[in-house]
Amino acid sequence: MTTPDHQSPASRPVVPAARDRIYRSPMGLVGGVLVLALVIWLGCDALFRGHGRVPWLALAVMILIVPLVTAFTLRPAVFANQDRLRVRNPFRVIVLPWGELATLRSSYSNEALATSGTKFQLWAIPVSLRARKRAANKRARAAAQAARGSSGPFAGPRFGMFGGDASVPDVSAGPARAETDKVMDDLRDLHERHGEADHAQGEITTRWAYEILIPALAGAVLLAILLITG
Repeated sequence: MTTPDHQSPASRPVVPAARDRIYRSPMGLVGGVLVLALVIWLGCDALFRGHGRVPWLALAVMILIVPLVTAFTLRPAVFANQDRLRVRNPFRVIVLPWGELATLRSSYSNEALATSGTKFQLWAIPVSLRARKRAANKRARAAAQAARGSSGPFAGPRFGMFGGDASVPDVSAGPARAETDKVMDDLRDLHERHGEADHAQGEITTRWAYEILIPALAGAVLLAILLITG
């Protein structure tokens, strides 16, 4: 489940310093913190209490695993404002001006498709097939109840305790949808409103996350050396 943190100001034609809406996975953050706490606890125990080569092996494993766990759990985020979509994936940061974005697709994963045909996965907005199924079942139940209430032999209005029609469910808020699908709807709305604007044009830029790759590579090399020489 992914929840948006809406921080954008009121819509204006040109915003020199537009603030971002930030989308992250709460369950990913919780899972990452728990895994990191376990790795650091076990690693430090082996590092300070181990004998022989055990402390060195523990150090190598920690240097390898901590950046990778951080990359796949705590790091992913999607930032969106009136100018561009910035995607922070485990090993890359992609900046997509709205003018260079062709569409946003949702199937078994959520993806941003550039006008050049390049596809970028949105790691911070994972698809939950279970949530989609629950939302579909909720829509089906609401439709069935509405049909029974409007076509039954006692189809007249029945008023509940606080007023309102008690025979037909209130679906005025719109159809039930999975939370990540709502997030994608928000991003599509931003794309539609700002895709043609002058301030939303530019080039797609990609930056590798060397702060993740270099420590992980160093840990892998150290671990390989220890295993080979052991």
